[in-house]
Amino acid sequence: MARHLITSALPYINGIKHLGNMVGSMLPADVYARYLRQRGHDVLYICATDEHGTPAELAAKEQGLPVDAFCAQAHDAQKAVYDGFGLAFDHFGRSSSPQNAELTQHFARKLNENGFIEERAIRQVYSPADGRFLPDRYVEGTCPHCGYDKARGDQCENCTRVLDPTDLIEPRSAISGSTDLEVRETKHLFLLQSRLQGEVEAWIDEVADEWPQLASSIARKWLTEGLHDRAITRDLDWGVPVPADTWPDLAAEGKVFYVWFDAPIEYIGSTKEWADQDPTGARDWRSWWYGPDGADDVRYTEFMAKDNVPFHSVMFPATEMGVREPWKKVDHLKAFNWLTYYGGKFSTSQKRGVFTDQALEILPADYWRYFLMANAPESDDTSFTWEHFTATVNKDLADTLGNFVNRVLSFSKKRFGEEVPAGAPAGEAEARLGEQIAELLAEYEAQMEALQFRKAAAALRALWSAGNSYLEEKAPWLEIKTDKDAAALTLRTAMNLIHLYAVVSEPFIPTSAKAMRTAFALAGDTATWVSREEAKSLDSVPAGTRFIVPPVLFAKLTDDDLESYKERFGGEPA
Repeated sequence: MARHLITSALPYINGIKHLGNMVGSMLPADVYARYLRQRGHDVLYICATDEHGTPAELAAKEQGLPVDAFCAQAHDAQKAVYDGFGLAFDHFGRSSSPQNAELTQHFARKLNENGFIEERAIRQVYSPADGRFLPDRYVEGTCPHCGYDKARGDQCENCTRVLDPTDLIEPRSAISGSTDLEVRETKHLFLLQSRLQGEVEAWIDEVADEWPQLASSIARKWLTEGLHDRAITRDLDWGVPVPADTWPDLAAEGKVFYVWFDAPIEYIGSTKEWADQDPTGARDWRSWWYGPDGADDVRYTEFMAKDNVPFHSVMFPATEMGVREPWKKVDHLKAFNWLTYYGGKFSTSQKRGVFTDQALEILPADYWRYFLMANAPESDDTSFTWEHFTATVNKDLADTLGNFVNRVLSFSKKRFGEEVPAGAPAGEAEARLGEQIAELLAEYEAQMEALQFRKAAAALRALWSAGNSYLEEKAPWLEIKTDKDAAALTLRTAMNLIHLYAVVSEPFIPTSAKAMRTAFALAGDTATWVSREEAKSLDSVPAGTRFIVPPVLFAKLTDDDLESYKERFGGEPA
């Protein structure tokens, strides 16, 4: 079995994230990690909060907290939400960790030794009102490319173009709002990406053909436009310090590394945090990231939204190449488009859209997990609407799956007691069903392996539907009137389907899947993946197995629920 390293884009520390952030990175990574673990693979799923840079400083200032205290609180708050969503990270670290600082400084020193870092004097925005140089995100203004009036000095979130603060029209300080800005000279470190362009292009040609078109096209677009040398230091109080042994003057000025230099290194740093937390010392973080052939027995998959693709597909690989050490580079980059809210942006300030902590206040995580993955923005942006959400929950989860489980187990308990009935031997209908289930399982596996989550969810839904069709065809509520053994066979077969659904649904709806599995008194690890032959036989739950009827898995959402959600979170914009 292969070893699978999985990372999802690091969520910024400045506040709880909305549903679009969840479905564009962490949730699909979790679904994939759970699937691979069930298939018997060795999986390491790593993530962390991204704690450096101006968002952290600005958010801490707004709350009147020291930035380190703010980050500690915010990390715990985010982790609680992700635990609530059932995200099974192997480790969820912090980019402000000592491990990340050590690795970031190591990377910088090696890049410098190899001639890929240069100290340059640049002209930078200075705010007399604030008494300081303003790093890129401390400057806001109008994007010169698309006219968006809230563009930041590093990137326009509307058109995704990378910017410099001096590019902005009518710039202003994000701290004080002052437009009295000057441009003064200061020194910074630059990563000479232009010297690594050829190597990055050759690597992209080698690996990117198997990436989704969204990811590969963004990477190639950046390479076509040419890699530019980029400043990798900033004038901030919070960040990984520039090491004094290598750059004493810049260290004395308090320069820190740019968040987009140290954040990708935190994938490695978080893995080292994971290893360092093991009291036995048995975890080998280097084997996942470093080796003579770059950990060539590891398959590394990254998950992120499209605005993060340039940094992961071009900039970080260039950094890894420039250190001239065998660090593991990504094998498959799964990129997502954006989830919108009724076609518009999620907005905290305008109270539009659903944020992950609020989602869990309303409904259990599995409702959200299934809906988001069944409608993942893979081929294009996807619009969240409450109408679509309630219809999906009612049709797929409540009616197709939940109702099937409840009616089978309730009816069997009422007519045959609390053990799976024996009944007649399997017949022609069961043989046909077994063949159908094996084919649908093969389709589901193929889509999961291909990281096509919408198609995988459709295949899972088809598996659930097959059980309902079988039940309607056999009609045990009628069979029992004339042939009790035939009715018992139908119910036993349906119970085996429930257990199969419990196993294969686990990546999408883990809590509900566990409730279905534990309804049967079976020994051993019953979450292990089912082979197609096992699925075809439909006999994993033998006659005589004791069972219980679990509580209702999914409650149907009413028109009143729909209206209350729209009233609280905003509906279709005027």
